[in-house]
Amino acid sequence: MNGIWYYVIGFFIVWTIAFIYKTYKKDSDNIEFDFPLLLMIKTKRFRGFIDKLANLSPRFWKWYMNVGIVICFIAMVFMSYILIQSLSTVFETPSVSVLIPGVQVPGSPIVIPFLSGLIAIALLIVVHEFSHGILSRVEGIDIKSIGVLLFIILPGAFVEPDEKQLEKASRVSKLRIYGAGSMANIILAVIALLLFAAVGNFAYPAVYDYQGVEIVQVLDNAPAQGYLKESMVINHINDKVVTNSTSYSDAVLSLKPNSIANISTDTGTYSFKLGANPNNKSIGYMGIKAQQHMVIKENIKKTYGDVLPWGWLALEDLLKWIYIINLSVGLFNLLPMKPLDGGLMLKEVLSYKFKEETVNLITDYFTCFIAIVIIFSLVVGIVTAL
Repeated sequence: MNGIWYYVIGFFIVWTIAFIYKTYKKDSDNIEFDFPLLLMIKTKRFRGFIDKLANLSPRFWKWYMNVGIVICFIAMVFMSYILIQSLSTVFETPSVSVLIPGVQVPGSPIVIPFLSGLIAIALLIVVHEFSHGILSRVEGIDIKSIGVLLFIILPGAFVEPDEKQLEKASRVSKLRIYGAGSMANIILAVIALLLFAAVGNFAYPAVYDYQGVEIVQVLDNAPAQGYLKESMVINHINDKVVTNSTSYSDAVLSLKPNSIANISTDTGTYSFKLGANPNNKSIGYMGIKAQQHMVIKENIKKTYGDVLPWGWLALEDLLKWIYIINLSVGLFNLLPMKPLDGGLMLKEVLSYKFKEETVNLITDYFTCFIAIVIIFSLVVGIVTAL
């Protein structure tokens, strides 16, 4: 089933439950919705837990975010530069895309697995919002509520600080609070990357033998369709030996559009004409998705059996997506545009030297410019892929 249907089914289930609850609990003010765009469920739970975390070491949290503010502004400049630079290659390799777990989005160079993606996004949201909450309490600002939300079919969460207290807080306090979420996502991404590297460098060599790459999907109307099939194991591409994902990537990058590819697999050798890669017209395109093919070593199989050792694959996949999603969303959220955290931070810094009218003019300009670049990149990526 196409992954989008999971979201559609979930959408109707959640909204139905919300309507029933609201009908029987007419005096309930913890549910707000604007069908079919936004559903918010608020609670006062977990505030004590956030207080405990904030009180562990308020001095540490402040110094941590003093450093975090600097990192956030460096990331803001870096992301703005990357976004502008991407315009020069937008028709070849679109760098902006919508990532939805389990759904192939036209123009997106990757597809996020449904389960791993949802777990990674759940961690992203929890870490991001709780970090905002922790720094709010460290700065003496009350939390009115904590909750989850559904924007059309996309899940989310929020921590709602007392707006009046936040408005009266110092600029440094606001900067710490605004940057806390993205900073936490970046740190989680680094931790996931280190664990991912540890699994790949220590667990894999001890547990598995590498034997080519396995085809997991042949795309519709792709050059390889009718020749290659799922579960085939590729050992050679033209004259290049394929033993693992690295050698496979090197071999794929050497392919040229409109040339003939000779693919040797565990079921035979197949030859067909390549197309042009939708994301880079200078690279040949087979239209397949593959993953490293590994077999459990005999000594490991005798000790642990045929099933348990494969858990390392699932763990590595999960860590990879925790890293990718937290880093990409964390950095994206630091772009200098409202209502992203980066836009709020930029506004606070500008307010040190400029009047409110000037600050609003500058932030509105950045917001409009970046929004245009993002929308343009998304549209080009989708149209190019169709």
